[in-house]
Amino acid sequence: MKDVVALGELLIDFAHTASDDAGYPTLAAQPGGAPGNFLAALQRYGCSTALLGKVGDDTFGHLLVNTLKQLGIETRGILTDPAVFTTLAFVTLDSTGNREFSFARKPGADTCLSAGEVDYSLIDEARVFHFGTLSLTAEPARTATQQAVARAKKSGKPVSFDPNLRKPLWDSEQAAREQIEWGLHQSDIVKISDEEVEFLWGIAPEAGAQKLLQEYGTRLVYVTLGPKGCHFANRNGCGAVSSPAGIRVVDTTGAGDIFGGSAMSRFLKLNKAPEDLSVEEMRAITRFACCAASLSTQTHGGITSVVPEEQVAAIL
Repeated sequence: MKDVVALGELLIDFAHTASDDAGYPTLAAQPGGAPGNFLAALQRYGCSTALLGKVGDDTFGHLLVNTLKQLGIETRGILTDPAVFTTLAFVTLDSTGNREFSFARKPGADTCLSAGEVDYSLIDEARVFHFGTLSLTAEPARTATQQAVARAKKSGKPVSFDPNLRKPLWDSEQAAREQIEWGLHQSDIVKISDEEVEFLWGIAPEAGAQKLLQEYGTRLVYVTLGPKGCHFANRNGCGAVSSPAGIRVVDTTGAGDIFGGSAMSRFLKLNKAPEDLSVEEMRAITRFACCAASLSTQTHGGITSVVPEEQVAAIL
């Protein structure tokens, strides 16, 4: 049995490392994709994982699959398709240092996964099923995701969801809202950012967490607050954890995904239902995840930026 099986994109992040005098960026290729980053943290912190998805039958696709294999992530659910290229994401910095994303994904291999290609036996073997919204942006991956979620729910698996909003990938903001709303209504555990709460409902993070618990049936919520930390909540209460001080940030790409995977790794070790966690248990989970995510920002990339557990323990 796998602890967590995720479905979604596996891609190359091109990280901005420098710019020339004319403003053209120097970019370094890094393995990424939100579900891949999420599983890398889980695997690093003692859990067993598998990914369902599709890459191109190209150099980057082979590199990505090999990277997951080296980490111990099960890859039998990842298909290679010679008809499309592996998705590429270009992460550059604007004049104020904020990240900007652009994607070579028209289509990318990850959007071409069909429902008939999903290895449902992996979902049946999982303790938890995880997904995000990038696999909901286009067909056939949208239907594949919907059917995978239905399979997980039918077999009684807790469903974990991260909206991971990337506006350039959507036809419209309304389409993004509709699909995020669908995902939220399916999910037991939600990791959502304060920016995504604002985008959906225009309310504060704390109010967003309560809305998810009371109106969507969510059983455990993490609302990440960027460098400020995270607000957590379930039926037993809520609280907040600050991010550790003194971290020199190089690249925040993948930090939210690593938070989610790190939090999931601690949650699974407790072997409790998400709604039964005490406030102190949620606080301990969130503190670990905030530390792991913060430490990951000290280097470029997502999958390869997850630090060993001893480094997280050292600043806890």
